[in-house]
Amino acid sequence: MDIEIDHASSTPPFEQLRMQILDLVKSEKLVAGTKIPTVRGLASQLHIAPNTVARTYRELEQLGVIETRGRLGSFVAASGDPTRAKAQQAATEYAQAVRRLGISDEDAAAFVMNALEGA
Repeated sequence: MDIEIDHASSTPPFEQLRMQILDLVKSEKLVAGTKIPTVRGLASQLHIAPNTVARTYRELEQLGVIETRGRLGSFVAASGDPTRAKAQQAATEYAQAVRRLGISDEDAAAFVMNALEGA
């Protein structure tokens, strides 16, 4: 995997790693079934704490991007990149909620933009 951590960046290493792995999966440079490095191996390669890599792997597993197969290791999930589908589902649920609350489209869009700017 072609990943680099910028230790001088204000973005935490965990976030840098998570985004780079997601980008590799989205761009299909890492395809379904590809074995990814062990937690300790990647931590050593990137000069970061193993807990940082473990946290990243846990989050990516919760998103369905990777799967862990016990002693066999971690792999890119067969579903590949489910993040767009999850984002679309969240947007649909949000739209339904604001409709029930009687919020205008303009206000709802403004809430989203403010949330994205703050994230």
